Amino acid sequence: MHIVRRRKPHNEQKRRSWDRLDILRIFLICAASIIIVRLADIQIFQHGFYEALAANQHELYEKLFPKRGEILVRDTDNPGALFPLASNKAYFLVYAEPKRVENSDSAAHALAPLLDLEEDEILSRLKKENDLYEPLKHQVTQETVTEIQKQNLKGIEFQEELIRYYPEKNIGAHILGFVGYQGETKVGQYGLEGYWEEELAGVAGYLQAEKDAQGRWITFGTKLLQEAKDGSDLVLTVDRTIQYETCKAINEAVQKHGADGGSVIIMDPKTSAVLAMCGSPDFDPNEYNKVENANTFINPSTFYIYEPGSVFKAITMAAALDRGAVAPTTTYNDTGSVEIGKYTIKNSDGKANGVQTMTEVLEKSLNTGAIFAARQIGPETFEDYVKRFGFGEKYGIELNSEAQGNISQLAAHKELNMATASFGQGISVTLLQMTNAFGAIANGGKLMKPYIVDEVMKEDGTSVVTEPQLIRQAISQKTATTLGAMLVNVVRNGHGKQAGVPGYFVAGKTGTAQIPKSDGPGYDPNHTIGTFCGFAPVDDPQFVMCVKVDVPRDVQWAESTAAPVFGHLAQFMLNYYGVPPEEEVE
Repeated sequence: MHIVRRRKPHNEQKRRSWDRLDILRIFLICAASIIIVRLADIQIFQHGFYEALAANQHELYEKLFPKRGEILVRDTDNPGALFPLASNKAYFLVYAEPKRVENSDSAAHALAPLLDLEEDEILSRLKKENDLYEPLKHQVTQETVTEIQKQNLKGIEFQEELIRYYPEKNIGAHILGFVGYQGETKVGQYGLEGYWEEELAGVAGYLQAEKDAQGRWITFGTKLLQEAKDGSDLVLTVDRTIQYETCKAINEAVQKHGADGGSVIIMDPKTSAVLAMCGSPDFDPNEYNKVENANTFINPSTFYIYEPGSVFKAITMAAALDRGAVAPTTTYNDTGSVEIGKYTIKNSDGKANGVQTMTEVLEKSLNTGAIFAARQIGPETFEDYVKRFGFGEKYGIELNSEAQGNISQLAAHKELNMATASFGQGISVTLLQMTNAFGAIANGGKLMKPYIVDEVMKEDGTSVVTEPQLIRQAISQKTATTLGAMLVNVVRNGHGKQAGVPGYFVAGKTGTAQIPKSDGPGYDPNHTIGTFCGFAPVDDPQFVMCVKVDVPRDVQWAESTAAPVFGHLAQFMLNYYGVPPEEEVE
């Protein structure tokens, strides 16, 4: 059989050849496109990730760990300037990678004097040959790091760590609180640091990528860099110079009188912005771990409650005046005591003074006169006015500890409860409440909401400014003006003479409170708390202030403990604000 082989047409061979070339060409184009897209992804979309990966430790640290917001204050003498009360200071952790250390003995010998550690202690860490990471010392300064770097020690590395730093030390400690450990984490505790923890701390970033079995980055794996978001800065209403002088004054007073403690608040009566707030004893937030008693961290101005004593007579008189039940010249006959049921209430000095005006009741701090004024309005109205002045409720000030006090006994509307409360017994208040109540008297009867944070400056450049907030009209402006004049007489003619400032009309009231016994009913006859609250000048108050001295050991009365501190600080405030004298001083 003859087989005839037919040859494929030339065009068909050519077409198949072109098919192979097309496939190869398409493959190459696709491969190139993938590479180009991947390169674009790496260089553009994942640029931040690889930049962080290639950066030095300082840059990577900043990208992943947020900077805690600062706490700042202003100063009247330096308008426009901001001063840190809490900031961040850069230190370093010095650590070793023992597997890379070439000569442990010489390295330990070189490091010991620089790190102020025992040579044997360092050597024991460096000889852990299978250890990949061994911390040597925290909070090392840049200067020390530079000296270590000069030694060219292999296996010795550094990592920056930001440490919370308080440049004013104990000044304002109760306002600030501190940043300390809770378990493994550092968080703000007490004060502003605790209350504003979320805003101050910011948000940590993270670096995420796929690795191979040897722990190396997979070039074409999934990667993600989320940069940190820094915390917000707080600008306080506190004046730096006023705060310093106030803290200094109360610390000296507590020491002078051998007192258990003391506290002072100074506010702007028109807004209730806190200008200064100090407690004694205080602490250094930089060394909070050295404090033996945790109660030292508590802000006594906002958290500790106490029976205010006779300083509360100003509130009683405000209520009676506002209802039109008494006037400054209204009189009563002081027999030295008042009988209510089976109880007898006497004046603090045990004296009977005869016919007395309401102004003299405040000047001489007569318990019987306060009861007389309260009786003119009755228990229900008296309770209403106590509440109007903000007692028995929290203000919500931006600090981490605030008590609401206790005026619950007034709800029974019993005459005895009203009588004892009229001169500040049987009820409890905070110094913040007492200061703000006097602020309302100074502010034409307007009770404002106290605040201490003036502005929150966010990391994106925006800010939130606090606006003064009216709570209520506690008393009329006429009542406030009348009562202010009566309180000037207390300073000029009564128990508040040491709170006066020559040349100025200062309004105020003393209060010497007994302390309830801890082991039964009644009051401790040997321990007292002295308070003085007031404002100046009376016709245009520039400040309102309350001073409290707890359990002085050398003197009993507030006129000898709290009043002199008030007088000293009042004179400073008037000079600091440049307020001209209102009358000539002989």
